[in-house]
Amino acid sequence: MSTVGVPSGTIAYEDTGGDGPVMVFGHGLLMDGRQWRKVLPQLPEYRCITPTLPMGAHTSPMRHDADLTETGMANILADFLDALDLDDVTLVLNDWGGGQFMISEGRDKRIGRMVLASVTAFDNYPPEPARPAALLCRMPGGGWVLSRMLGTRFFRHSRRAYGAVAKSGLPDELFDAWFAPAVENPAIRRDLVKFATGAPPRARLLEMSEQMRTFDRPVLVIWAREDRMMPLEHADRLVELYPDATKIVVDDSWTLIPEDQPAAMAQALRDFVSLSPRES
Repeated sequence: MSTVGVPSGTIAYEDTGGDGPVMVFGHGLLMDGRQWRKVLPQLPEYRCITPTLPMGAHTSPMRHDADLTETGMANILADFLDALDLDDVTLVLNDWGGGQFMISEGRDKRIGRMVLASVTAFDNYPPEPARPAALLCRMPGGGWVLSRMLGTRFFRHSRRAYGAVAKSGLPDELFDAWFAPAVENPAIRRDLVKFATGAPPRARLLEMSEQMRTFDRPVLVIWAREDRMMPLEHADRLVELYPDATKIVVDDSWTLIPEDQPAAMAQALRDFVSLSPRES
């Protein structure tokens, strides 16, 4: 695991290296790059980079004054691309879609193309199964209470909680790794609470979404037909929103397409990048 400094703190990341086209992969709340562990081995011809953003599974707390709202997180991702001096990046988002706000923040110059795979979009921040946790985090001591719930079978496997993200289920060993930082470190819980409660009001979210129309580079919208968190209708709305967008619908998957259908995800990425070279 490598690290790089950005204005908000230190970001850890994995980098497969090489001279191939660069893909940078986002992740969801209380997750990290292991969200893509089934996909990356199928992409040996690409340089694949997986930063761990400060959403609760990170191990180094951010600065106390770090902006960890949705737009703040988008700026941290942009700062990460700046710190590694990455250009013509294929930004791949799954679950968390807030990386799109790099566009409304005017920080998208390093993105050559974008993949939106069953992501939060429009006013779906946070998605319905995550809203009870976000409400809990708004209460005094709510972050600590949430951290005590992370070890429960309900939180991990119920379809009303994290069990809604992957149709094939996720192993407890992975949950253990993802949740340990927030359980063990109060400063990580502080960061988690800041992010979990950092969604703008609905009207502002929709206003920022309209600014995505200015992004004229290729966009692939790949959506799980049976998604329990991200409405399928959002896939069509995103295709209408972005000037150069195409859509793929994946069967037999919930939100975490790279978990449920990794081969389909990898093939879609290869096809998309090969068909959409960025104009110089």
